[in-house]
Amino acid sequence: MHELGLLRSVVTAVERAAATAGATGVEAVGLRVGTLSGAEPFALEGAWPMATADTVVAGARLEIETVQAAIWCPGCAHEQPVDEFYALVCPVCATPSGNLVRGREFAVAFADLGVPGHD
Repeated sequence: MHELGLLRSVVTAVERAAATAGATGVEAVGLRVGTLSGAEPFALEGAWPMATADTVVAGARLEIETVQAAIWCPGCAHEQPVDEFYALVCPVCATPSGNLVRGREFAVAFADLGVPGHD
């Protein structure tokens, strides 16, 4: 389960941000996760309590925004969504395209920090 390792990195980054801001806790953490990132949202949610245990992030809500993978199709001159079986061709017109424009994301979108005096 590499999701636990990914989340430990997220927790480390959020802990640093919390310390810099003088936060007393973390309310929520948002992640942007692409459908071709290799990270499974269900596994991320399951590993979240373990990754945050005994940290300033413990008890924080995890919010995951799934980013649908898409390519730029030169034939359609438009972005086209693709799934995990994407075969380097546009799913609409079959024009070859290896230009993945989104879907590999794995990033912290936000962290709601409990900063004293900032309600």
